[in-house]
Amino acid sequence: MQRRKFFKLASVGAAGLAAGASCTSADKDSSGKAASAGAQKIPSYRENMKSSFSVVGAKSPSDRVILALIGAGGYGSRLSMTAARLGENVEIRYICDVDDTRGGWAMTELEKIQGFAPKKVRDMRTVFDDREVDGVFVATPEHWHGLATIRACQAGKDVYVEKPISHNIFESQQMIKAAMKYERIIQCGTQNRNPDYAFSARDYIKSGELGEIYAAHVRALDDGPIPFNPGEDTRTPDTIDWDMWLGPARSVPYNVSRNKSWSYYWEYGGGPATAGCAAHQMDLARLVLDNPGFPKSVYCAGGRYFFDDNRDVPDYQMTSYDYGNYVLTLESGRCAPYMEKTPQRIRSSDTEFPRWLLNGTRIDIMGTKGMMYVGRMGGGWQVFDKDEKIVAQQTGNDPMDPHILDFIDCIRTRKQPKGDIVEGHRSAVLIHLANISYRAGNKQLIFSPEYETILNDDQAAAMISRDYRQGYEITENV
Repeated sequence: MQRRKFFKLASVGAAGLAAGASCTSADKDSSGKAASAGAQKIPSYRENMKSSFSVVGAKSPSDRVILALIGAGGYGSRLSMTAARLGENVEIRYICDVDDTRGGWAMTELEKIQGFAPKKVRDMRTVFDDREVDGVFVATPEHWHGLATIRACQAGKDVYVEKPISHNIFESQQMIKAAMKYERIIQCGTQNRNPDYAFSARDYIKSGELGEIYAAHVRALDDGPIPFNPGEDTRTPDTIDWDMWLGPARSVPYNVSRNKSWSYYWEYGGGPATAGCAAHQMDLARLVLDNPGFPKSVYCAGGRYFFDDNRDVPDYQMTSYDYGNYVLTLESGRCAPYMEKTPQRIRSSDTEFPRWLLNGTRIDIMGTKGMMYVGRMGGGWQVFDKDEKIVAQQTGNDPMDPHILDFIDCIRTRKQPKGDIVEGHRSAVLIHLANISYRAGNKQLIFSPEYETILNDDQAAAMISRDYRQGYEITENV
């Protein structure tokens, strides 16, 4: 059925790489350590920004695209199965995971889809050494996203990397540098850059029908509260290469909580709500606001209000970003049992919208003439006036499938993907800044969009990067 349109769409092409991206980090030595916090230095990768890549190596639809999955959890398995199921002439050759207990579901289902099972390997270098592999899905824990992506680019592979794309600000700067240097496609797992309703929401705002925008509020409120019960350090199971799982992080004894609940630890992620959930909404909010760059300052207040346990991350945060003409806020947590993500039934509907009042992933765009609600992952958008009358709207559909197909198409054509690395980085910076402000003591941080560093707190500025373990470094030279 043809979806009814309430606002005329402008023509929207694939997102290009912005030549004016402004990013930097603290200076790095050869070990990957921060040499000076808050260094005011023009980022080196901006010297080699490209809006397009060479078409050398482009493939025709009849050419087989060979892919591999790195990180075979439930989400990564879904990515690989979707590519095999929908992609034309696509082969999933490898399932790579350091944990032998993961990937069985993907192996079984992929054998049904493509008639043969992929090869199961532990070490991603096996995938990179196969010259026939065109691209990889990186669906590891967050602390591996940056290094796995950079290594893939160095090996001549295109990359689909899950969100948030990096563990810290420095990493995604280097990911951009690697993409430009090796002319590799990087599709970020920010699927909300694919559906047409996201662009029609942007165009409605740009038309002036909402008036002047003065505030935007993003919710990332998972159903909760969810307790955390840390386990004890134990002997490493024979089924996992724990040293490789830790990768860039410091060496610690095996602990099932670190392994299975890694998002509760700063060493491996940015929190299940703020990084895991909000990364989607923040990227969508930036898109409908016409892709603003970086904020002038950030302030995050939060804490553990529901559970007094040993998790690193807070169970609730409220973050404010100053964009000069408007304020963007992010509310993230896993505390409220009455909040819900948009159900899949509505994401696939051409007629229904989310229950906005208790929707935990809603975006509010507030203008002087009206208010817009935007739903992620197929939630669509609606505009209301002061009498709560709907004045414009458009439904949506779940963008996962077309987003993966866009990645496969870009491997063939060498065009830039809709979820390109530059915009993925800019959205990830907002997640990282929220957590840095919280970890610095709920302090307002002054941020330099030009140098992409924190100007008023050396401790906070040092968290733009991390100390990398020997053998797993990310340095300026990618």
